[in-house]
Amino acid sequence: MRGKYVVAGIGHTEFGRLPGRGTVSMNVEACRNALADAGIDKSVVDALFVKVPTSRYEAMYGQKLAEAMRMQPKVGGVWDQGGATNISMISFACMSIDAGQCDVAIVCLADDPKTGTRQAYEKAGGDDAVYGWFSVAAGYAMIMQRHMAEFGTKPAQFGEIALACRNHGANNPKAHLRLPLTLDQYMASPYVIEPLRRDDICLVSDGAAAVVVMSARRARELNVPAPVPILGFGQGHTSWDVVQRPVLTTTAAKTSAETAFRMAGLTPQDIDVAQIYDCYTIAVMMTLEDYGFCKKGEGGRFVEGGRVASGGDLPINTSGGLLSETGMPGLQLVMEGVRQMRGASVNQVKGAKTCIVSNQGGVMTTHSTLILGQ
Repeated sequence: MRGKYVVAGIGHTEFGRLPGRGTVSMNVEACRNALADAGIDKSVVDALFVKVPTSRYEAMYGQKLAEAMRMQPKVGGVWDQGGATNISMISFACMSIDAGQCDVAIVCLADDPKTGTRQAYEKAGGDDAVYGWFSVAAGYAMIMQRHMAEFGTKPAQFGEIALACRNHGANNPKAHLRLPLTLDQYMASPYVIEPLRRDDICLVSDGAAAVVVMSARRARELNVPAPVPILGFGQGHTSWDVVQRPVLTTTAAKTSAETAFRMAGLTPQDIDVAQIYDCYTIAVMMTLEDYGFCKKGEGGRFVEGGRVASGGDLPINTSGGLLSETGMPGLQLVMEGVRQMRGASVNQVKGAKTCIVSNQGGVMTTHSTLILGQ
């Protein structure tokens, strides 16, 4: 399937605090913008893949959105793998088209935890709440603590990741947070749940995003102006809760990436730019390791010296990622990968011909990988 399918269009709303919008309204706007970017009419779309809003679950939400868009899709509904859902839905769209079940698909998500409720991120951790296990951040703090203990990873090394994402976002006029960051500022930022500092943790943002997926052949027939080939994709799901895992420092991101690299016929050394799911800086470091950019435990040394910043060997999250562009989960990373392959990013990596994108859900519970090319 390498190169047989493309991302034909991308679209999004503003990111940040969007009071009074609601997820359906935001989804409709993002889908409209993605169709305009692809230069196609809604009438050719016959599949609608929707990520369930994290903040407020609604039954039959995919059909509710289809009704608002005046669509009756052949394939439609909601999917939920947390933040991994978006790339997984892109892969489901490709496979559905390949199986002849549909022709042109929209993949979209919207959420409003900034002006709505963020309870899904703050809730108590089941029976372990009696020991202080509250919020998603607690799980990541546990994993980060283990990585530091096992491999000697230093706080300043996590700071390198935060600096790269924040400083890329500072140059992005559409980013929710446009504040550059220095290492001194990072080290001085307060702990939220030790060892997680404030600047290790992603934003809480309202917003929506959408992409249009079709075959390369269909894109030529419809005169799509700037389709971006999908070279590979894969999934891998750790699935077990953090307290049940025998090992905390390796995840199924490894399986996900191996599947995508095999489909694309590429290796980590062939990747020019990366959009790595940065809900927490520890997630970025472990993904770089599990993807094979460095050996397990060497992520801290790998990111040192501005290696993942603009001008580095492997720039990451060039629109700011979840730490700066928007905290909405994951599809913005795909859109930035598309912009990089089009040569249209505000932080364009010169000569970039390949981009890997990671999506992750839960507490490193689910994982999906996408490789884009030209």
